[in-house]
Amino acid sequence: MSTDHPDSNADSQDESSSLGDIKVHHNVVASIVRLAALKVPGVVSVGGGFVDGLTGFFSSKESERGVRVIEDKEHDSYGFEIRLVMQYGAELAKTAYQVQLEVLKQVPAMTGKNVSRVDVMVEGIKLQEPKKESSATPASSGEDEAESWISHPPPRT
Repeated sequence: MSTDHPDSNADSQDESSSLGDIKVHHNVVASIVRLAALKVPGVVSVGGGFVDGLTGFFSSKESERGVRVIEDKEHDSYGFEIRLVMQYGAELAKTAYQVQLEVLKQVPAMTGKNVSRVDVMVEGIKLQEPKKESSATPASSGEDEAESWISHPPPRT
């Protein structure tokens, strides 16, 4: 791994090949972690707690919410701090452990770097409302609206 470039960014993973430089920004790594966490049953959202509400107020970057990436260049690895909101009724410790395992699986597979640590903070729980099933069939709900618009386009103003 090469990090001696004068324009090297502290917020990215830099590598060089014979064809040129390869940079993976920490926001991309944070997105991998976020998506891995959301795959775990019982996780409602990544971020969304009080601390991330303040972060969101001061930062417009969605990818920074809920995941902190700590790069250890000496050991060529990442550490993470993940803030989660979990579903009411989920086994919190078991679900957090599953998040750790999923991150340990996805990050090395996608970045080629090891994961040294995954700290999970449960910042809240939320009662998930069951998804409402509509009485309309999927074919009739979307297609009728499209056909109606084609048959009777909105008036021009």
